[in-house]
Amino acid sequence: MANLNGPTSDMRTEFLKVYSVLKSELLSDPAFEWNENSRQWVEEMLDYNVPGGKLNRGLSVIDSYKLLKEGKELTEEEIFLASALGWCIEWLQAYFLVLDDIMDDSHTRRGQPCWFRVPKVGLIAANDGIILRNHIPRILKKHFRDKPYYVDLLDMFNEVEFQTASGQMIDLITTIEGEKDLSKYSLSLHRRIVQYKTAYYSFYIPVACALLMANENLDNHVDVKNILIDMGIYFQVQDDYLDCFGEPERIGKIGTDIEDFKCSWLVVKALELCNEEQKKILFEHYGKKDPADVAKIKALYNELNLQGVFEEYEGKSYEKLTSSIEAHPSKAVHAVLKSFLGKIYKRQK
Repeated sequence: MANLNGPTSDMRTEFLKVYSVLKSELLSDPAFEWNENSRQWVEEMLDYNVPGGKLNRGLSVIDSYKLLKEGKELTEEEIFLASALGWCIEWLQAYFLVLDDIMDDSHTRRGQPCWFRVPKVGLIAANDGIILRNHIPRILKKHFRDKPYYVDLLDMFNEVEFQTASGQMIDLITTIEGEKDLSKYSLSLHRRIVQYKTAYYSFYIPVACALLMANENLDNHVDVKNILIDMGIYFQVQDDYLDCFGEPERIGKIGTDIEDFKCSWLVVKALELCNEEQKKILFEHYGKKDPADVAKIKALYNELNLQGVFEEYEGKSYEKLTSSIEAHPSKAVHAVLKSFLGKIYKRQK
């Protein structure tokens, strides 16, 4: 999953201060008898896995809450609580990534070896993932227990974790070694994987946290949820496109969707558009590690003008999202959704 555009540095600095507070609370959690060894392990594990990304999901909670307050100055407590919820999302992300890297047998994450690749760690990383997951209710209990929306927060984090894990399951079972079959791939399968694996926790949950803090009932904002899910799908299609056509120096990684037999938007579109001859090339060369095979697939994508197809998709998606946002009655919600869309439209990384 790629990142949204980066935050301002002073916001990031303030946000990181809240991380330090939460970390020190967790390292003296009274539910466990700590010793020097266990405290050191968890601290190192947290520092390695939680604050290393661009932190956009977490910072989006503060951004969204500010916009919902329509220019009213936030109190220190409000900034702290919005930051704490933002960190809960970053903890959730860290938990998913630590386990995801083991499942995918990945080598690097955010420019360093995956946590399970660190020599002393190995498969202890699986338990560390569980600890990361369990830190979320600890943070929520300590800081939100007396809030009227406490139960809704717990419920939402549980719901989104279930949805994300289910999306990951669909993704994994469609690429089982020995059962690779391109004919299973379709636009609706791609949408299901993306909706569940990425859109809920990357797009919906930051705004839902802000809405709950503003004492809004999430049941009254199903339309907001649907717009954010569509935005998350559009974001992932961009990601699939950049994986193949983006410049590695700009996107910060070398794309491997073709080699990994991913149910990418590009391969699904290629299957829709190609003739029998081209289909043979796809079936023969997709999912192979050899650079010559990858080059053949990329040449086919160019032949099918997938860059043009993507540009058309991007234009239509932007129009559709904009008109859905315009149709929403609340000016404050407008501002939140427009801010999200502005960060991702025509991004290059």
